[in-house]
Amino acid sequence: MCVPCTDLAGPSADAPSAATPAGTRWLYQLQGAAANQIAATGFDIVVMDYSRDGSDQGRYSAAEMADIRTVGTTREVLAYLSIGEAEDYRYYFDPGWVRPFDGQPNGSAPSWLARTNPEWEGNYEVQYWSEAWQQIVLDYLDRIIDDGFDGVYLDIVDAFEYWSDEENGERYSISEAEAAVRMVNFVKRIAAHARIDRGKPDFLVVPQNGERILDYDTGLQYLGAGDYLAAISGIGVEDLYYMETSPIPSGETGSRTAYLDIVSGAGKKVLVVDYVDSGSRPVGAAVTQFRTAALGDGYLPYAAREDRELDEINTFTGQP
Repeated sequence: MCVPCTDLAGPSADAPSAATPAGTRWLYQLQGAAANQIAATGFDIVVMDYSRDGSDQGRYSAAEMADIRTVGTTREVLAYLSIGEAEDYRYYFDPGWVRPFDGQPNGSAPSWLARTNPEWEGNYEVQYWSEAWQQIVLDYLDRIIDDGFDGVYLDIVDAFEYWSDEENGERYSISEAEAAVRMVNFVKRIAAHARIDRGKPDFLVVPQNGERILDYDTGLQYLGAGDYLAAISGIGVEDLYYMETSPIPSGETGSRTAYLDIVSGAGKKVLVVDYVDSGSRPVGAAVTQFRTAALGDGYLPYAAREDRELDEINTFTGQP
């Protein structure tokens, strides 16, 4: 199925500098976001949770969403949405699905719920190709659309790598090609639901990480265009140049930018968040070097605090 596409506008042609060019400044805050505080910033793109505390009761009101857009219609507001993992604090999660002594799914858990993520307490791997799970995500998406967001920022797209790992601890694994195609189809379904089923043709769909999925994007290698690339509006990535304040080897960065350049070459933005800010002021050399590198590659940088909590608006001279 061909999914109508809408894009985040391509990167600015301005020369790299200490300050991000106007129209390309983005904010990534998932916890405790206050509408009035976001409204007072100069960010052009905002990635936030659809709820101030992750619960359905904490959703932002129509008035608060209007406040966030006080800079005008050019600010694009995206809601974070995990599609490759379930989160136990979301409205759809039943605490009775997991064992109290180790947090792993019990016999009453749905078949799509898999092992807990040991690196993120309360997050669970899911069989994202399950129709039951996809219906949950589409219901979640409907709430995001109803609340007036301009798009979604899809996390755990790289779950296709987990399910193709024979040592993942699950009962089975599938080939990487099959796992990737299933994720491609899921992302396309999300885009189609928003743009066609819900009548939002300009709705933005921005996956985070998992850029290697482009290897399995039908038609991309041979026709120069793929279904996945057509469906997404841009891409976000983490830890591209730095792991906290330590530089990542250039070879590792280069292996990723080869994919990201396919996205930017299609006229779509590449959002990069590195958790490189130690909190010292003035900011350390790592922050400046990260931002210079990202802008030089034509990407849009956001320097987040190294604790990875994403619980504040991180600003300093040049950001936004």
